[in-house]
Amino acid sequence: MTDKKDLFPCIPATIGFSLNQFRYGFVGDPRERSTIFELSELLRDFTKSSREFGKYTSLVVFYQLPEEVKTTYSVKQFEQLFWEQLNGLAAIDRIEWPSDIPIDAHHHMWEFCFEGERYFIYCATPAHKHRKSRQYETMMLAITPRWVFREFYKTNPHAIKIKNMVRKRLSNYDSASIHPHLNSYGNEDNFEWKQYFLRDDYTSLSECPFQRD
Repeated sequence: MTDKKDLFPCIPATIGFSLNQFRYGFVGDPRERSTIFELSELLRDFTKSSREFGKYTSLVVFYQLPEEVKTTYSVKQFEQLFWEQLNGLAAIDRIEWPSDIPIDAHHHMWEFCFEGERYFIYCATPAHKHRKSRQYETMMLAITPRWVFREFYKTNPHAIKIKNMVRKRLSNYDSASIHPHLNSYGNEDNFEWKQYFLRDDYTSLSECPFQRD
């Protein structure tokens, strides 16, 4: 994030980091049911106060992975753990799903919601090798409120130019080409869930595993 030569692709994220607007949390093993409750408490607290942290804020969550998981789990195994986390959160959400957001993840206006707030979720893992932008020493989530993106595009006259710069940085940062599912929220050919967890190649799940009763 601080490397001046090998520039991290997401420019808004580097701004949020440099301005100390990120909030951080630590949870246990993602294979344990108790970890979902730890994550839910972090996200509830963040949701209540996120607008006080600054317009570039995100909640960054680090998982405590046993060494065997760090070294032996594949990208697809981490993908399964990721969706178990989101489904677990949805199962214990105390607020009804927002009426203006489709419950069907295959709708182009769907996005993950918790406690009534809309979120973009980014996941990085130790198993990623070709997409360095998705690689980290442990499983990690960056959870960003939708209002952060809305404010960025509303108040920044250079937002479109910055978006193009992000894609250019991404092509330089990763050894894999830009994933075809990276798109913009609201576009009819966009599906947010496909961007939450990018595999190390160009494949993806055929159906979204997200479930909400």
